[in-house]
Amino acid sequence: MSGQFSPLGAEHVALQDRARDLAQLCLPHAERADESDCIDADVLKLLKDSGLAAVQVPAAYGGHFESPDSLAVTIVREQLAASSSHLDSLFAMQGIGSYAISVGGSDEVKEHWLPRVASMDAIAALALTEPDVGSDLKALTTTIVADGDEVVVTGTKSFITNGGDASYYCVLGKEEVGDGVGYSLVLVPADTLGVTTSRPHQIMAPHVLGDIEFDAVRVPVSHRLGAPGKGFGLVLATLATFRVSVAGAAIGTAQAALDDALTHTTGREQFGTPLARLGPVPQMLAMSWTEIEMARSFTYQVARAAACDPTGSLHLSSMAKIGATEVAGRVVDRSVQVMGRFGLVRGSRIERLYRAARPMRVYEGATEVLLDALSKQLIRGHRQ
Repeated sequence: MSGQFSPLGAEHVALQDRARDLAQLCLPHAERADESDCIDADVLKLLKDSGLAAVQVPAAYGGHFESPDSLAVTIVREQLAASSSHLDSLFAMQGIGSYAISVGGSDEVKEHWLPRVASMDAIAALALTEPDVGSDLKALTTTIVADGDEVVVTGTKSFITNGGDASYYCVLGKEEVGDGVGYSLVLVPADTLGVTTSRPHQIMAPHVLGDIEFDAVRVPVSHRLGAPGKGFGLVLATLATFRVSVAGAAIGTAQAALDDALTHTTGREQFGTPLARLGPVPQMLAMSWTEIEMARSFTYQVARAAACDPTGSLHLSSMAKIGATEVAGRVVDRSVQVMGRFGLVRGSRIERLYRAARPMRVYEGATEVLLDALSKQLIRGHRQ
């Protein structure tokens, strides 16, 4: 980042430095880990030893801040994504998969799971999507039924990050509440009777993904997260807190691609001139730099706002996520182009970055879905 700005306080700068150090330590493992469909043991150990997962958990349960801090998560993800998408995902999911526990869990559940999440002794997961349900979560078919001092979870979740390797799943399902139907969230330990996992899918940027079958799974009523029928509120709170961090990961991905492009174009000559000074290449590099700095500045400001008022800043988090992930796609593509045939080499970092950038515009809110929601908010505001 340009030295012209100092948007971060000393505590966040220190976290940024720690994350950068971790990213460097992970580089020798990145090529292997980023092709894995299960958690890489070396990357897990490095993340555990770093202690950085503590930023995802409240201080009362072994965390770093009083409550999970959106800016801290965002700046850490920026550094980690530049090194390894596997490392970034492993870190990110400790927050995304535990936030509902932090704000909606019973004391018993918090005390059991949150210290383990902070220390990386438990792997977190949030189970929302289903084989036929993606963005339209209200169409989900998983059911939650109260039965005395237990709740029964039945259904199938699909494309779940950390599926098969997680220690527990926070599961969203339909539940009859009073005279209507609501959506409830329940924590299901992975080793509970009736939980089975499979891995029928993999994406272009390999990821720890699994499908989870819940066959009349019974857990204590204390495993509810939030009140019956109020699960969507916890899901929304999770998205509001962590969506902006996807922008951080996108910026890290874009910066790494630009760094590779600069190394190549300043070190290689054609027609007696460094590529970095030849034809349209200088303008392509400068445009990438410009877009990254614009995205970074906006993302940091939004992350700071999200740390203070997550739900009130959700529209800004969506904007940051859209803007930064679209920038990452353009920057990585330009970087491949200026590197010519060397940008197409299988197994290179730029190839991994190219594949990693594309899913960012889909997961945790596809660009078009977020734009549709923003347009509705914009038009409502105009009419008032």
